[in-house]
Amino acid sequence: MKCFTMSTWRNPGLVVFSRSMSKTANFTGLIENELQQVSPGIRKLLSSRFEELSKCSRYYTVAQGKQMRPSLVLLMSKATSLCSGIDQSLVGSSFLEDDAPEYISTGQVLPSQLRLAQITEMIHTASLLHDDVIDHASVRRGHPSSNVAFGNRRSVLTGNFILGRASTAMARLRNPRVTELFATVVADLVRGEFLQLKNTVNTNTLEAQAFHFDYYIEKTYLKTASLISKSCQSAAILGQCSPTVIQAASDFGRYVGTAFQLMDDVLDYTSKDETLGKAANADLNLGLATAPVLFAWKQYPELGAMVINRFNCPSDVKKARELVESTDGIQSTVKWAKDYIKKAHEVIQCIPDSPARQALHAVAEKVVARNY
Repeated sequence: MKCFTMSTWRNPGLVVFSRSMSKTANFTGLIENELQQVSPGIRKLLSSRFEELSKCSRYYTVAQGKQMRPSLVLLMSKATSLCSGIDQSLVGSSFLEDDAPEYISTGQVLPSQLRLAQITEMIHTASLLHDDVIDHASVRRGHPSSNVAFGNRRSVLTGNFILGRASTAMARLRNPRVTELFATVVADLVRGEFLQLKNTVNTNTLEAQAFHFDYYIEKTYLKTASLISKSCQSAAILGQCSPTVIQAASDFGRYVGTAFQLMDDVLDYTSKDETLGKAANADLNLGLATAPVLFAWKQYPELGAMVINRFNCPSDVKKARELVESTDGIQSTVKWAKDYIKKAHEVIQCIPDSPARQALHAVAEKVVARNY
């Protein structure tokens, strides 16, 4: 497939563009109609004759998050629609059987792709429910977390229920390749959580530092980037795009997802609780060595023992934070995130230039500019 060049992201014009990205219309205006149907569609999919289960499963959909994942799916669907040889007659709303969204396709976002955006957000929501139980969280999106509101048992069961409904909706897409990808996502989330729970090394060496960086980036992919990567990839698959475009969509999601998590780890040090919508300093309290700590470890070897012991001494959390803030750990992490965003910009040059692709570039830039 012919590659299309795009120089906008390289020149100063993008700086002007990215500065105005706080106005969400810059990139969500293109998908406003579809995005407005994501949450209502999810709530419909999660309806149950058991009132308590419906209440629990809809808890995190009332206080909406950033909706970055469904936005990326919808924008990727629009951007890659110029690459596809789709037969519209094969994928009408009836293709999704019952519970199909009341949605008239514009020819750029198919009903199956809209459903994919909803499924992506459902899986993300289920992972939040499970994570909050594992991490003993108390706040999520500025409200009491589900485990506080409903208890651990109901939170775990609700997460399982959401995964079950997401799986049903996925099966109705009748695309084995996409179904396989999302089954892998669920497995990746579990594998990533196991990596996070595991204490990795017991030596305080340079080799241990390098190992921790590799370990960290693998965990980041499994827990965060895998879902974003495979959802973007699936959008291109449902649009019947070429292998080149499908791979570009996957890589874009992987790079953006990795950068997103890197910046999330930065915000644990730079943002206040009310801005984050969750407790700041949470990673250190959980014994997690994220990128800012790993970079600081290079300058302060004494951090190694704290990392290996998961900051379990009473003074470790405070001391580790002070060391991180006295080094370039935060700046190095931001730079690392920007490097991933640069790769994300580059990899989608094989997608024809369009407002939707420009919006993908804008979303990528917003990842490293966000403060929440």
